[in-house]
Order: sequence, then structure tokens, then C-alpha cells
Amino acid sequence: MTPGARAAVEATVEVVPANEVACADLQTIFGTKGQGSRCQCQRYKLRPRESFASFPVEQRVHRLREQTDCGNPGSGATSGLVAFVDDEPVGWCAVEPRTAYEGLVRNQRVPWQGRNEDKDDASVWAVTCIFVRAGYRRRGISGALAGAAVDFARQSGARALEAYPMTTTNAIDEELHVGTVGIFAEAGLVEIGRPTLRRAVMRIDLW
Repeated sequence: MTPGARAAVEATVEVVPANEVACADLQTIFGTKGQGSRCQCQRYKLRPRESFASFPVEQRVHRLREQTDCGNPGSGATSGLVAFVDDEPVGWCAVEPRTAYEGLVRNQRVPWQGRNEDKDDASVWAVTCIFVRAGYRRRGISGALAGAAVDFARQSGARALEAYPMTTTNAIDEELHVGTVGIFAEAGLVEIGRPTLRRAVMRIDLW
């Protein structure tokens, strides 16, 4: 794809808060098979002693609906963004206060290793997932979502936004849900740490 063609694709991307879209749009993005349909973006939402094997996917779908408050425009919910191309739902970005991700807070390495951070600081937001629907990948949608996440966090009063992407594009699809260094760098985030060989911590201060 030439740079001009890519710019044309990016120009058609519209990103809106998840509460402004129909719940069916979320399920269109995650599909009916593959990692997205199984996870329903609950990896970092698991409660202590929970696992994917402990409750069915239907319950994960229900939790995602509650978390996003999808289908209720104006509700003020701040959990996630959805991308559209020509009115077709194509991408999802999990972004909200870092404290909302219980699994992330409990993690001992990503994003905490080598840092002196207050895990209870709700003014720091995080992007934990960027997922683009099959058939729409490599068309600039992930980058549009990352940029929109920065704007969304800033408008919501966040002091900073973090992301924890893979450091290599050779990762398998199941790992790339956290995004890549490149898309977050284009959105203005800078690398501030490498807790593992394959993961980076990136951050942008918003005020």
C-alpha cells in the first residue's frame, strides 16, 4: 500500500466511546472465533482466583457490556473506544483508568518492574488492548485508535496515559492485542521502561 493510499484509509476512520455504540457492534469486532471472541477483553479484568476456565464466554460478553455500558450514549462510561470505517465496526481499544485493570495492578512485572509507581493513582490511564477485526488489519486502524486514546484520556481528565506494547512485530496475533511500540510512538507516547525482553512501558504526560 502506498503512503497516499494508507492516508486515504486513515481518513475514513471514526472513533467513538464504546457506550455510544450498539453492543452488537462490539461482538462484530470480536467475531465468533479466535482469541478476541474468547477473551472479550477480560484478561486484565479477571478477579482474584478467577480464570477463563472458571466462567463461560457468555459471562465475559455480559461483563464487557456492563463495563462499556454499550448502547447507552451519554451515560458517561469511560471504558473503551470503537473504530468504524464507512459505518462498519472494525476496531476496539481498551482505555480507562489504570486502577480499573485488576489483573494489571496485581502483576509483578508489567508494568511495574523497575518503577516506583502508586498503583492506586486513578489519574493515570492505560491502554491494555487494541484489537482490529480480521479483514481490516494493516490499514492504519490501530494507529487511529492509539491516537484517539490519547485524546480521550486527556478530555477525561487523565494526568497521563500508559501502554505496554510488544517490542517486536514478529509476535503471534494473540500477543499483539497490546499493540506495538510503533503505533504508540506515533501517538506521542515515549518508552520509559522494558520490564521484559518483549514488552515495553510507554507513557505520555497529559498535564
